[in-house]
Amino acid sequence: MPFGTQEFTYHLDADFFNQIEKTEVRRADVNATLVVTRKEEDYFQLKMACHGTLVIPCDRCLDDMEHEVDTDYQVSVRQEGTVLDDSLDELLLVPTTWRELDVAPLLRDTVLLTIPLMHTHEDPGMCNAEMMGFLCHEEESDNKDAASDTDPRWDVLRQLKE
Repeated sequence: MPFGTQEFTYHLDADFFNQIEKTEVRRADVNATLVVTRKEEDYFQLKMACHGTLVIPCDRCLDDMEHEVDTDYQVSVRQEGTVLDDSLDELLLVPTTWRELDVAPLLRDTVLLTIPLMHTHEDPGMCNAEMMGFLCHEEESDNKDAASDTDPRWDVLRQLKE
């Protein structure tokens, strides 16, 4: 790669995210821009910008929900040593014998890390009404079962407490 800056653009779809291992991504429409700047013989600066949407399941109702992706990530790459070292957050050390760097895992992780641990529709009214009715019914049943399943031996102790 010549010294200076080069720009690459990619379109990331659901197949891209599920290729390495299965993820929650059902559909995806993410545009990624990668700007690579070669500053020295063995030093590169990578800047990634990813914008678009992912369709993932709502944790509450399991229906599809859209998640907006708008993220940037920057990492430096230095060729050094004989083994890959990715233990540092902003510096990736790759073996001096490498002539290529697969940026797909970097792009994939950059986008997937934007998904919150708990992802639900912002407004509970957007959730699947049938599923929400089922969940509410189950909660009521659980509460009734818990109240009726008490051991009668404890009733005497409750009377002493009152």
